[in-house]
Amino acid sequence: MTVEQDIANAIEVLKRGGVILYPTDTIWGLGCDATCSEAVRRVYDIKHRADSKALIVLTDSIRQLERYVYEIPEVAYELIDAAGKPLTIVYDKGINLAPELLSEDGSIGIRVTSEKVSAELCRTLRRPIVSTSANISGQPSAPSFCDISDDIKSAVDYIMESRRDEVIKTLPSSVIKLGCNGVIKILRP
Repeated sequence: MTVEQDIANAIEVLKRGGVILYPTDTIWGLGCDATCSEAVRRVYDIKHRADSKALIVLTDSIRQLERYVYEIPEVAYELIDAAGKPLTIVYDKGINLAPELLSEDGSIGIRVTSEKVSAELCRTLRRPIVSTSANISGQPSAPSFCDISDDIKSAVDYIMESRRDEVIKTLPSSVIKLGCNGVIKILRP
């Protein structure tokens, strides 16, 4: 199967409110349309994760990011441009997303991905996608496809073919919180 066909199949599932297993710019992830509450609730169920723990989302560009954050501090643009590795930024107020994705204070973690498959998923769907590690909550994350449990594989609606054979041990993204008041807090270096 070509990468283009794999992406088309995944998009079809995402548009129906389904959950996919896909490669990201960090580790393998569970994903869904970040604007679909029902799909987001399914991701929480699959992970056996308390819905009080927020999930992050991926966008394909700054332009897409701007549609889902109420106010982006100027420094965010510089940080995204200068980041040497994947960088998730927690913004004060998410908008136009499934409410289940937002923290109790309304904040949301978003990463602009430059990885080919995840970026194309966001670009083609024309919306951000949830990106959470492909594991049961509390268990180790799955950096490679071969590390993903059968429980996770059997719970999703589509498993992407792209990059399955790669055995690259990558690290999770750095995470920082940017307050509109200018406060920067490093949550994960």
